[in-house]
Amino acid sequence: MRQRIILVAVSLLCVLSVSAQEVWTLERCMAYAVEHNHDVRRAELQADSYRASKLAAVGHFLPGVEANVGAQYNFGRAIDPETNTYTHVNTFYNGYSVSLSMPIFDGFSRLHALRAAKADVLMGRESLRCQQDETALATLQAYVDACYYEGMVRMAEEHRQECELLLRQTSLLVEVGRKSQADLAQIEAQQAEADYEVTRQRNRHASALLELSKQMGTPNLQLATSFPLEDYDLLSSTSLEPTPTAEGRTPAESGAEAGVQGGLLLQSYYAAQSARHEWDRARAGFYPSLSLGVGMNTTFYKTLHSHGSPSFSHQFRNNRGEYVAVSLSVPIFNRLQTLTSVRRAKNNYLMAQEAYEQKKLEVEKLCMEACGDFDAYRMQTVQMKKKVEADSLAYQLTRRQYEEGLSTAIDLHTTSVQLSQSRATLLQCRLMVLVKHYLLRYYRGEQIW
Repeated sequence: MRQRIILVAVSLLCVLSVSAQEVWTLERCMAYAVEHNHDVRRAELQADSYRASKLAAVGHFLPGVEANVGAQYNFGRAIDPETNTYTHVNTFYNGYSVSLSMPIFDGFSRLHALRAAKADVLMGRESLRCQQDETALATLQAYVDACYYEGMVRMAEEHRQECELLLRQTSLLVEVGRKSQADLAQIEAQQAEADYEVTRQRNRHASALLELSKQMGTPNLQLATSFPLEDYDLLSSTSLEPTPTAEGRTPAESGAEAGVQGGLLLQSYYAAQSARHEWDRARAGFYPSLSLGVGMNTTFYKTLHSHGSPSFSHQFRNNRGEYVAVSLSVPIFNRLQTLTSVRRAKNNYLMAQEAYEQKKLEVEKLCMEACGDFDAYRMQTVQMKKKVEADSLAYQLTRRQYEEGLSTAIDLHTTSVQLSQSRATLLQCRLMVLVKHYLLRYYRGEQIW
C-alpha cells in the first residue's frame, strides 16, 4: 500500500511538472489576453448596455399600463362625497384606478429611436471586436519583444562562452610568449563586457515578460514571468506568405475593402448611421403627436363613527367609471428648443460622416504601409542572412589570425561586435515579419486570435 501511495504521488508530481512547463504559444497568449483583458471586459459591458437600450426602444412601441391605489383621511371642513356639500364630519376616502396609454403618432420618433438603437448595438459589437483585435495585437507585440530579448540573452550567453574560451587560449599564449599582457588585458575587458551584456539582456527579458503578463491580464505578475514561451527561432522561421488578393487589385486595396466588411471601419460606419437616425428623431419634434388612453376607476368612502355607510363591495361596483381619451398635441413654440436640437443632431451626423471618411483614408494608408513593411522585412531578412554568414566567416578568419599572431585583440573585438549586431538585426527582422503578417491580416478584416 505504501509503495502504491508513493507511486501515485510521484505520478502526480510528474503531471504537475509537465503542465507547469507547458509552452505558451503566440496564439494561446493572444486568446488568453482577449479573454482576460480588462479593456475587453469593459467593451463587453458597453455592448450589453447598447442591447439594453435597444430593448428599451422596442418597449416604447408597447402600451403603458398603470394602476394606482390611494387612501385619504379627511377631518375638519371637507366635502361629503355622498351629498357633495361641505361637512365637518371626519371621513375616510379610498380610490382605485387602472389606465392604459398608447401613443399612436409621434412624428416617427420611436421608429428612428429604434433604428438608432439597432445601429448602436452593431457599433458596440464592432467596437468589442476592434478592442479584442487591439488587445491581441498588443499581446503580439509584447510576445515578440519577449522572444527577441530571450534570443538576445542566448546570443549574449554564447558570446560570453566564446570570450571565456578565448581568455583561456590567450592566457596559454601569454605563458608561451606568443601574446603580450596587453592582449590579455584586452580579452579580459571583452569578458567583462560580455558578462555585463548578459546581465543587461536578462533584465530586459524580465521586463518584457512583465509587459506580456500585463497585456494578458494575469493576476500574478511575478508568477507569470516564469512561463516558458515558444522557441523564438522556430517562431521567427515560420514561412509566411501574403494572402492572395483579387485579380487586378493591389494588396492594400484589397485589404482596405476587406477592412470595411470585416469590422475595422464598421464601428465608424454604424456611429454615422446612429447619428443620422438621431437627426431624424430630432426633426420629429416638429410634428404633432396623437395618443390614446383607456382607463377605469372606482372609489370607496366612509364617514367615521357612522354605521350607515354602504359596504365596500357595493361602493366598489357602483362607483366604478370607465373612460376613453384621445389627446392631440401640436407644437407651436417651445423657445427654439426643437430647432436647436435638430441643428446639433445634424452637426453630429456630419461630424460622424467626416470621421468615417477620415477612417477610410487611414485604413487604406495603414494597409499600404503594412503590406510594404511586410515585403521590406522579408527582403531584409534574406539580406541579413547573407550578412550574418559573411560576418561569421570574417570573425572566424580574424580569430584564426589572432591565434596565429596576425591580428590584434581589437580587430577580434571589432569583428565580434559586428557579428553580434548582425545576428540581433536578423532576429529582429524575422520577428518583425511575423508582426507585419498579423498586422496585415488585421487590416484585411481577418480574425487574428
